[in-house]
Amino acid sequence: MHAAGFRPEFGPGVDQQTAAIEKALAQLTPTPGVEDLSGLGWSSIDNDTSKDLDQIEVADRVAGGVRLRVAIGDVAAAVEKGSPIDQHAQAQTQTIYTAVKNFPMLPLELSTGVTSLNESGDRQAVMMTFTVGPEGEMLDEGVSLALVKNRAQLAYSRVGPWLENTAAGVVDNDVMSLRSDSAREHDADASLVTAPGALGANWLVEQLKMQDEAAQALHTARVKNGALEFHKSEADPVVVDGRVISVHEAIQNRAMNLIEDLMVAANGVMARALRKGGRSGLQRVVKVPARWDRIVALAAEHGITLPAVPNSVLLNDFLELQRRTDEIHYPDLAVAIIKLMGPGEYMLMRPDDDPTGHFGLAARDYTHSTAPNRRFPDLVTQRVLHAMTRGEPAPYSDAELSAIAAHCNDADKALRKIERDMQKRVAAVAMASHIGEVFAGVVTGSSDKGVYVRVIQPPFEGRVIQGEQGLDVGDKVSVKLLHTDPARAFIDFAKVGMRAVTPAHQM
Repeated sequence: MHAAGFRPEFGPGVDQQTAAIEKALAQLTPTPGVEDLSGLGWSSIDNDTSKDLDQIEVADRVAGGVRLRVAIGDVAAAVEKGSPIDQHAQAQTQTIYTAVKNFPMLPLELSTGVTSLNESGDRQAVMMTFTVGPEGEMLDEGVSLALVKNRAQLAYSRVGPWLENTAAGVVDNDVMSLRSDSAREHDADASLVTAPGALGANWLVEQLKMQDEAAQALHTARVKNGALEFHKSEADPVVVDGRVISVHEAIQNRAMNLIEDLMVAANGVMARALRKGGRSGLQRVVKVPARWDRIVALAAEHGITLPAVPNSVLLNDFLELQRRTDEIHYPDLAVAIIKLMGPGEYMLMRPDDDPTGHFGLAARDYTHSTAPNRRFPDLVTQRVLHAMTRGEPAPYSDAELSAIAAHCNDADKALRKIERDMQKRVAAVAMASHIGEVFAGVVTGSSDKGVYVRVIQPPFEGRVIQGEQGLDVGDKVSVKLLHTDPARAFIDFAKVGMRAVTPAHQM
């Protein structure tokens, strides 16, 4: 962390400020302009062990479709701009998750405590409201403040299979089995889930079905407009008795997609609210891929012709065709395309600017506003909103917002290097007993710094130090594992040969 320019230790004044915030929020009551919606059937879905919960959701059926309320913990109301905690958050820019340790942006007493939307706790929140029509259209958008209570802290690993009808033993009345390990660990009031009073006995089942219905409609509409579907998977360490013994693939499921679609929608609502209110903020953008020509070449290898001008709709059609017709090699292709897309970045968003847009999400107005416990730009967005709703001067000038965006982009680059290095360290430990074995992989990086290959199963990445000449992103290769060095995050391969690509139209 220090070598990458981060200072994870909290500085002087943080402990005192944290204690004062905890005391102030311990007796939370509705304030003028804050609507008390704590009686609604709010729930969250996150990882089993997540304790820094930024958002909760609730749905109800209205004349135009399904109305969604997405509540985000109001960190800006707790953490003063320029305070010791804020200075640390701005310097680090986000919570950094490594394979073995997390470095929080905010003190844990806040991010996993009084500003986290934990089960059974009353919290003040920033709320984005919108109605999803039957074709995925968004109507009646609004942003306001509310008092909320999370009544069910659920887990992706349980809700996903339940939504996909693959979870054995989970029935409508057995909603307790959908709760997260973190909720169970905290011994939260389980009666909130099973006996919510006026909400009705099956309220949670009805909530999840309505939220899923709305998310599916939103997703279909976004894909129609050019949003890309990658069916992503991530590498997670397998730890037994404190030792990393392997890495395995964590595949994105329907519950993860549900939350992703609702958060994309909520972030769009926030961006449009700030623009309508005449306020500058931060937009999150993914520009047109700089290496579109290489994406076109990869498609051609599969017998598909993409236009010379970037087109996300046709690119997604190509990806979906490959996923359906070649599930074995689809992960290779998805990894390559993601790398060629390039990372997202923050930019100043003036109210009169033509939005740069997010190529991968097919979104023109898009900001980050749904994770203020762990992302500084989201905290900035909340402060801009608060000033707008109170009719106060902007908390940041355009110059300050541009500087924050540049700093966050630099930190993102450093963070990605930390994450890659830690993933390699974990994999280097896990794969040390597999020296000499040959693996199927895909080239994910090719530059003067070296050629890098991601092995598909088990998922890990390393550098090709023998036979790397002529390789480019997207090439399918067979590589032999030569050497691992956890201390230096080194995994070294030798190219054994190329793997053939079968065009989809010949299958």
